[in-house]
Amino acid sequence: MKRKIGIGGAVAAVIATNLITVYIMCIIFIPHLGNTEFLVNNKLEVINNAVKTLGQSKKNLVSDEEYAFVKEYGKLIYVRDLVNEYYVDKIDQDKFVEGALKGMISNAGDRYTYYMTKKEYDDLMTQTTGSYAGLGIYLDEKDGRIQVVAPIEDSPAEKAGIKSGDLILKVNDQEFLYTDIDKAISLMKGKEGIKVKLTVYREKTGNLDFNITTSKITFKTVKSEMLKDSIGYIRITTFDENTSGAFNSALESLKSQNMKGLVIDLRDNPGGLLDTSTQIADKLVGEGNIVYTINNQGEKEEWKSDANKINVPLVLLVNGGSASASEIVSGAVRDYKAGTLIGTKTFGKGLVQTIIGLKDGSGVKITIAKYYTPSGECIQGTGITPDIVLDLPEGDKNRDLTHEEDIQLQKGIEVIKSKQ
Repeated sequence: MKRKIGIGGAVAAVIATNLITVYIMCIIFIPHLGNTEFLVNNKLEVINNAVKTLGQSKKNLVSDEEYAFVKEYGKLIYVRDLVNEYYVDKIDQDKFVEGALKGMISNAGDRYTYYMTKKEYDDLMTQTTGSYAGLGIYLDEKDGRIQVVAPIEDSPAEKAGIKSGDLILKVNDQEFLYTDIDKAISLMKGKEGIKVKLTVYREKTGNLDFNITTSKITFKTVKSEMLKDSIGYIRITTFDENTSGAFNSALESLKSQNMKGLVIDLRDNPGGLLDTSTQIADKLVGEGNIVYTINNQGEKEEWKSDANKINVPLVLLVNGGSASASEIVSGAVRDYKAGTLIGTKTFGKGLVQTIIGLKDGSGVKITIAKYYTPSGECIQGTGITPDIVLDLPEGDKNRDLTHEEDIQLQKGIEVIKSKQ
């Protein structure tokens, strides 16, 4: 619920500010290193006295809610003024405010809830709806480091050899932690033709350097082909607003070729739009509940499918890079026993976010609910274990595989044949 501050609240804020100013002006500051702590503590007592004074007369000025608002955020204003008064160098006030917003929202305790500057908000919107120039990498956090969830298919990063699970240590020889991810991303995106050096750590390999040139990243999220023995293959790389239509077209094309089985490859698919994932699951599981969410008010929202579904054996390929919307599809297929999951345990992201744009072009991304599979399981932090656990050999994880070399795909084909 948004807190609305009316005229009374504005008056209260002005009065509080004036009271604080008057109290502070009554203090004569004599520069002395030994007295600094006393002075700061004394000023903090001053602001508390100012707020108490406002509280004693608030009945005639503001509502209880408006008084509580002033009292709660009065300290923030005081600390801002304190730093502005005593900090040795000039402070960028815009960065000061943005830093306060980022810090406040980050303390929600959820790394998927955060404030975005205008540039960051524009970048996120581009990922969801359009194209951009960059390296083409989906990123997340692991142990304080920037982790590659998955490179975008056919992107410069994938072509250069960046793999799911790589930890980005440096960009252009500058070291970054996850707390600096915004700055790191700014060096990996922008105009086409920019050369970027990435230093990554890869488990069982060590540190590796990659020199990659940015290019236009176009989100082609669905690829399909007919394999031998009339087994269809559809790879989905992410779930954006165009994915459902592309999936339907691919599915109809395979059906027209007398498809007798279907493999859907969700490996290294980091997720995307919830609605898109449910539209695809609708084609796979038949009538029932695909997924439901519960928000902070205990309100439940459901996404359902109709009775129409494919009538051929189905296999889903998943791994540790299969996250979020990929897990919605996987969870529904698993719970309804509509197909067989093959691969390794999925990422484990069972949270739903919404993106809210602000008037100045910035925005916030907020976790608004947890989602649950049809059986009632929230997979946040745990992931989904496939029906058949099958990892790729170590030597195959860091190279491109043909269909014949891909043992997970070959296992899927074997399962489909056994059910025909």
